[in-house]
Amino acid sequence: MKYHEEIMHRRTFAIISHPDAGKTTLTEKFLLFGGAIQVAGAVKSNKIKKSATSDFMEIERQRGISVATSVMSFEYQNILINLLDTPGHKDFAEDTFRTLTAVDSVILVVDSVNGVEEQTRRLMEVCRMRDTPVIVFINKMDRDGKNRFDLLEEIEKELNISLHPMTWPINSGKDFKGVYNLYDKNIRLFTANTKAEEEDTLAISDIQDPILDSRLGQTDATILREDVELVDGVNGELNVADYLAAKVSPVFFGSAINNFGVKEMLDTFIRIAPPPQSRETTTREVNVEEEKLSGFIFKIHANLDPKHRDRIAFFRVCSGKFERNKYFHHVRLNKDVRFSNPYSFMARDKSIIQDAYAGDVVGLFDTGNFKIGDTLTEGENFYFTGIPSFSPEIFKEVVNKDPMKTKQLEKGLLQLTDEGVAQLFTQFGGTRKIVGCVGELQFEVIQYRLLHEYGASVEFRALPFYKACWLTSKDSKKLEDFGKFKQTNTGEDKDGNMVYLAQSEWFLNTEITNNPDIEFHFSSEIHQ
Repeated sequence: MKYHEEIMHRRTFAIISHPDAGKTTLTEKFLLFGGAIQVAGAVKSNKIKKSATSDFMEIERQRGISVATSVMSFEYQNILINLLDTPGHKDFAEDTFRTLTAVDSVILVVDSVNGVEEQTRRLMEVCRMRDTPVIVFINKMDRDGKNRFDLLEEIEKELNISLHPMTWPINSGKDFKGVYNLYDKNIRLFTANTKAEEEDTLAISDIQDPILDSRLGQTDATILREDVELVDGVNGELNVADYLAAKVSPVFFGSAINNFGVKEMLDTFIRIAPPPQSRETTTREVNVEEEKLSGFIFKIHANLDPKHRDRIAFFRVCSGKFERNKYFHHVRLNKDVRFSNPYSFMARDKSIIQDAYAGDVVGLFDTGNFKIGDTLTEGENFYFTGIPSFSPEIFKEVVNKDPMKTKQLEKGLLQLTDEGVAQLFTQFGGTRKIVGCVGELQFEVIQYRLLHEYGASVEFRALPFYKACWLTSKDSKKLEDFGKFKQTNTGEDKDGNMVYLAQSEWFLNTEITNNPDIEFHFSSEIHQ
């Protein structure tokens, strides 16, 4: 039971959304409340010179978008919060999907102006697959957007979730006057361009209180009373068990950039969000309160500090206690490893830690031993399941523009594809290298990083492939023959698994029909 207190003291969650919904801005405000940073940065703004803490790669600062998940730990009201800020751009969705395997709950940010967007739908599908509890934050209430009731209806219909409002907005856009807290029964008044302070809170025991009319004006006070009566009548009290079972999602309204409505959400979050949970592995369920350490690598980031060729593997502790300088068992390599400098993170700033418990995310200095999905234990052999690897949709051949830098290019390609942003396939005994990605933007990021971090200049030549499928068969001879016969369309992934690169849906279906003894897989879940 000695681990019980440490576990109950932790919350690990990710912030997800469509690009530009205000996710990174919200992260900054959380850190501000946790006292982790003194001035919140803006993602894109000419006035504010400080850039966002969680966007630390040079390319992120130039573009004003997040391209990699960043991890931050901070304390708030005696709870240790591990927050993972994910990229919203769909070209980096894979990084986000994997991050969702390492968290216990999610905050979904929806832009009140644009409502539900394509990327939000895909992210919610992943959350539903795992029954991850979700809290919804409707951002940008200070801009003219959709009607609040229409917005709730749209979110419920599009994302297939039941919503339970916890705060309620008083108007929106330029008439936005604040939010009413349905749980605490108080009102926080909004003044544009100022920080939300404690004194802006209007304590009322009864929504019929005439002070409302004097502060909000009679019309707005009447509308608020009608709204609250309707919302309370339909929803009643929040059933926390339903939230934890991912059947209902609490909703908050606010404006992250003005730091408005964020505190209410954070207070509710630490009250109801789940502590670290037990997890399934290939052999058994690992109980979160077990004494022996176990955990998995869900992300790898090369060159966190470009001056030192460092590579950090992000390790989620699932049970037991992680200790500095102690030997742990690396299941895939079947060898014991130890870490003299494990880190905890504040985006790019890292501090060395002595120990960590279930729910924590630890940065491990990696010399190339780790791949995504690797498991560390205290001797037992198993893998954590459910870490996805997707079939790429865009394929390009790597053309080396500087033959003198071939070695650097090979190293760079291996390390960058180990991060999981792209997949590397080889053909003709390794002489032809093909990079497969989910989105165009990733090729730009890879090209930029190969040049700036490894000194290798490349260009990418588009290839006419439509999908990559992993091939397996009980009859190894049939696989071998298929590979010889389809040499221009088959290759190997980094682990030496055979891959079929289909030119079109028609070709793919034909091959599946003609080869009943061979199985075609579209996503290789790591450690099925």
